[in-house]
Amino acid sequence: MTGLPSTPGLQITFGAHTDTGRRRTVNEDAHLAELPVFIVADGMGGHEAGDRASAAVVEVFRSLLHRAQHSPTGEVTAEDVALAVDTAHRAVSSIAVSAARGAGSTLTGVVAVRHDGQLRWLVVNIGDSRVYRLLLERLEQITIDHSIAQEAVDAGRITREQMSTFQGRNVITRAVGEEHSRADYWLLPIVTGERLLICSDGLTGELTDEALRAGLTLGGAPGQTAYALVTQAVTAGGRDNVTAIVVDVVAGGVGAGSDEITGGLSSSASTTMEVATVQSSRRRRG
Repeated sequence: MTGLPSTPGLQITFGAHTDTGRRRTVNEDAHLAELPVFIVADGMGGHEAGDRASAAVVEVFRSLLHRAQHSPTGEVTAEDVALAVDTAHRAVSSIAVSAARGAGSTLTGVVAVRHDGQLRWLVVNIGDSRVYRLLLERLEQITIDHSIAQEAVDAGRITREQMSTFQGRNVITRAVGEEHSRADYWLLPIVTGERLLICSDGLTGELTDEALRAGLTLGGAPGQTAYALVTQAVTAGGRDNVTAIVVDVVAGGVGAGSDEITGGLSSSASTTMEVATVQSSRRRRG
């Protein structure tokens, strides 16, 4: 759980935990937590296809680990990630064709990529699973939900605090496997001292942002913290499957006081990266 081969000074530790919850009999969440890929996928389609859809997304991204292992630099590129998203769309679409209720999945997470000579986090998101960053005791949501609830917040009809009880909270507006569901990307520096949380909505539907911040700042190891957060969400209601990945950058990133990180902490201020391969592949498919 240390740095990539080409960045011996980078030290990263991480841990993950998942739980079916109290009301479900099948865990339709899937996750991958292995350098340089940390993703969560929340499947949709019921017992018949939801777990297959999320597993398919994870398997596609697992191929990036193989690519990193066989790359001369031990790294993957932003283009590799964009191509993986396209491949995941096709994989889930194939599952949906044979499922009575269709199939889909969210996708959210971070992948360490080389950009302009520096190793950075490429954040990717489709749906309402989330990526958070805790830095200097400040918790910010990096991703923006693709959901009816988020649209209601944006329109001023409800507050952010009301999202977890909103009637349409489980309705998402983009999903892996559905046409015209493009991914959002953010390119962020890797910062020494930061803690990332990648999670399904089963966590955020039960715990407030303040509860997440409190859990992340307790100082436990990533695996212990992921376990504690998931357990807390299940205890609070456990209405859905719950998955959490916690990633700590121990050393080797940019300094927390660097001007480079300014504007990279919130979803509204993050640098959105348009990946050319995503756009071109959409044109080929359309």
